Amino acid sequence: MATRLVQINMKAQDDTALGRFWAEALGWGVDSEGPGVTNLEPVGFAYPDPTAVCIDLVARPEPKTGKNRVHVDLATTSKAHQEELVARLKGLGATLADVGQGDVPWTVMADPEGNEFCVLEPRPVYRGTGPIAAVVVDCADPREMARFWDEAIDWTLHEVADDHATMRSAQGVGPYLEFVRTPDTKSGWNRVHLDISPYRGDDPAAEKARLLALGATDAGVDPSAISWTVLADLEGNEFCLLSPR
Repeated sequence: MATRLVQINMKAQDDTALGRFWAEALGWGVDSEGPGVTNLEPVGFAYPDPTAVCIDLVARPEPKTGKNRVHVDLATTSKAHQEELVARLKGLGATLADVGQGDVPWTVMADPEGNEFCVLEPRPVYRGTGPIAAVVVDCADPREMARFWDEAIDWTLHEVADDHATMRSAQGVGPYLEFVRTPDTKSGWNRVHLDISPYRGDDPAAEKARLLALGATDAGVDPSAISWTVLADLEGNEFCLLSPR
């Protein structure tokens, strides 16, 4: 059995407006599975596919407080492209953000609801990832997080160090999943989290049991009103185990 990372879930006070921003930012299409949910994926995309990690925006009334522990890094192909992208994103409503990054070659920004993201300088490793270079998770112990997620999903571990770890789809396509050591501690529910899915024909209950055996914990969400399972990883970051697709 195995799962794969299929999307990130982002809470939004206005999922429609924030969805428009991210669709324009990424050049993706917009859809909706119901009121309060906006789905973003590449135009012509056949979900789920490792060439992209999609985005679901779900309406929630709570405002953002504090820095998100999960964010996306956007890829660029040249310094000029990076500058053009930053300018275009500002025109869409993004702002520059200071998260204590200091003098770095990438640009830290925030979307219209304050969710942080980075516009990276051109890096050869991210050629061919699509507009999202990486989904980045802040953590205290990248090595342990990489150990858990390496067993939880069928992605390939590329690099592990004390301060960072990186993974990518076994097919070598799409964005990376990265764990970066940060001094911040988790407080409250994550506004952005990972969604993973078993493969068609797999048993969700067995997959939940496997993840719990690896060190995941039950996040304590009442399962009676939802069709997915909410768990938490080794550092308490919530993630959803979706139905097989």
